[in-house]
Amino acid sequence: MTITDQPEAERLRGRIATELGRTRERTALLTDAVDDADLVRQHSPLMSPLVWDLAHVGNQEELWLVRDVGRRPPVRQDIDDLYDAFKQPRKDRPSLPLLPPAEARAYVAQVRDKVYDLLDAARFTDRKLVEDGFAFGMIVQHEQQHDETMLATHQLRSGPPVLHAPPPPEPTARVAGEVLVPAGPFTMGTSTDPWALDNERPAHTVELPAYVIDAAPVTNGDYRRFIAEGGYDDPRWWSTEGWRHRVEADLTAPMHWRRDGDGWAYRRFGRWSAVRDDEPVVHVCFHEAQAYAAWAGRRLPTEAEWEKAARWDPATGRSRRYPWGDEDPTSAHANLDQRHLWPAPVGAYPAGASPLGVHQLVGDVWEWTSTTFRGHPGFTAFPYREYSEVFFGDDHRVLRGGSFGTDRSACRGTFRNWDYPIRRQIFSGFRCARDATAEEARG
Repeated sequence: MTITDQPEAERLRGRIATELGRTRERTALLTDAVDDADLVRQHSPLMSPLVWDLAHVGNQEELWLVRDVGRRPPVRQDIDDLYDAFKQPRKDRPSLPLLPPAEARAYVAQVRDKVYDLLDAARFTDRKLVEDGFAFGMIVQHEQQHDETMLATHQLRSGPPVLHAPPPPEPTARVAGEVLVPAGPFTMGTSTDPWALDNERPAHTVELPAYVIDAAPVTNGDYRRFIAEGGYDDPRWWSTEGWRHRVEADLTAPMHWRRDGDGWAYRRFGRWSAVRDDEPVVHVCFHEAQAYAAWAGRRLPTEAEWEKAARWDPATGRSRRYPWGDEDPTSAHANLDQRHLWPAPVGAYPAGASPLGVHQLVGDVWEWTSTTFRGHPGFTAFPYREYSEVFFGDDHRVLRGGSFGTDRSACRGTFRNWDYPIRRQIFSGFRCARDATAEEARG
């Protein structure tokens, strides 16, 4: 859709400016929280120095908005290669001649000033890249995704706490057991969401048999029983690849857990606290999630099963934008936007449940699915192959739903995340599913 109505164009300009400003405030919070020595340090070979992420989001903004959309002269063409994520592996980035913190901050501010200037004159009818403000929305989402990556870097820091947030809300609903999802078709993906990324498109019909899915993510309490009953020591529950990784990486519990007397403690952003049984388990890899599901006599849901449970409305037969409807997320719907620094206990967001009664599908923890990352039928790379197409194949598993560190601008019922099955520094959890019995399927 192109926007020709002037009041509508002004509303879109206002929304873009608000999202750009809100996103940059978060970036500043994550980078201003530590000193310059911390900004240039690499806290894990899996992560970039925070100062690399800072300049990288500015460089992408310059490439797409200043140079491409605005057709303005380059700001710092000399640093393009330094901040090219494909040319510079994370492990090598600390050795690069990166912009020092003060220079990086000045650079991103200069780029942003130019973007605000060109936004005032932007036309949303010129070409596909700017229809509905897509290029601006892509940059907002890109920066928010890096903000979540920087939040994960903060979780890996060994220093004292620097981030602060109130705890999530307490449960107000009792959530337990499983939910039956009836057999039949549903619409997966989207062709209409204006800021949806290429791998979410196009909308297409998927037919699924009846299945059963957990009403909530697997909790710490559930997972502690898996540990206590020797789940990490029994290869029966693990795939061949998963068992090999468990042994090589010496996995014995979720990342950031340690024994604490007879129980467990969890390190959250520099603070140790007792593991709370009713919170969704977080910082587990795909192999751990798959092993737990096998131990529990279940399996991980496919990506299509996850999305139908999250979006399909049996009363209308249509797919919603979010589990609760089409309206944007609020603090009543989901644990998003880094408002809190850990998952909310199960039952804390009844307003965010799907029509079938599946809770906390959005926010809290990214949920592993059993699906490898591929394009939807009819996929077309846009605006560049490197956003998602180059990652298609068997190497990556799809995660859905978003975490407490995901911003609402980068989270929808169609949004797709992906990562290697060994990764667990991300805010990842899961829920289980199973095939419906013949009696359940008949209703």
